[in-house]
Amino acid sequence: MGTDKRARQKANRERARQERIRKQKFNKVRKRGLTLGIGIPVLIAALFGISNYVMKDSSPTASVDSSVPAGDSVPATQETLPGRQITGTTPCPKTDGTEERATIFEKAPAMCIDPAKSYTATFNTSEGVIEVALDTKKTPETVNNFVSLSRYKYYDTSYIFRTDTSLDIIQGGGSNNTDGPGYTIKDEGTGFKYAEGDLVMARSSGADSGGGQFFFVTGPKASVLDGQGTYVTFGKITKGLDVAQAILALNTGEGSLGGAPSKPVKIDTLVITEK
Repeated sequence: MGTDKRARQKANRERARQERIRKQKFNKVRKRGLTLGIGIPVLIAALFGISNYVMKDSSPTASVDSSVPAGDSVPATQETLPGRQITGTTPCPKTDGTEERATIFEKAPAMCIDPAKSYTATFNTSEGVIEVALDTKKTPETVNNFVSLSRYKYYDTSYIFRTDTSLDIIQGGGSNNTDGPGYTIKDEGTGFKYAEGDLVMARSSGADSGGGQFFFVTGPKASVLDGQGTYVTFGKITKGLDVAQAILALNTGEGSLGGAPSKPVKIDTLVITEK
């Protein structure tokens, strides 16, 4: 009887150990379904297949997942400087560059841009300058959100924290994937096709979940996202595509979901001009 009891206890301990491992892997897969967005069916399939879990970032289903767990592939010294918090209604920011920096908002800004005007975003990064023509015709709401955040200096001292060579994208808008302005905006259209030079809103797997993060398409591999077409393209690089491609080339291949640059890539300032 004693031997049988010890055997049962040993079996119970082994089952408990396997359950802990299963739960750890379950949580890991669930976390990977955040920020640029792994499709819900794909996520469910991954969770059901947890006992044989192998996620390859180069596969089409995994490649749409942009979650980079904090501290995994983001340098520990990389930190976006905090700004003030705006509660209640978010007023339109000053347009002359003198607005006090803000990084936390209770509500999304009202319509502050004139969709009839042309807007250019200039990313002054530690690796060079990238200029983008923003598309106010097709995506005025998304451009308004981006311009308003930029004029609040939300992106100043933020980082390009992800480089994914399997998708030809670089992602930024904070220190890591957990950063956000405190609100989300509605998706402005579907059926997007992704081409070299596009500036695109990042979001989680759920609809209407974008906020402040974005990614640049630096090459043809991003076309794997065409089947979803749910990440809103709202601008096109007009100068500095080579800078974006050079940032992608800094990829270490280490960490989650394609990895991060081999050194911090900082957005010193993001300047909006209109005409």
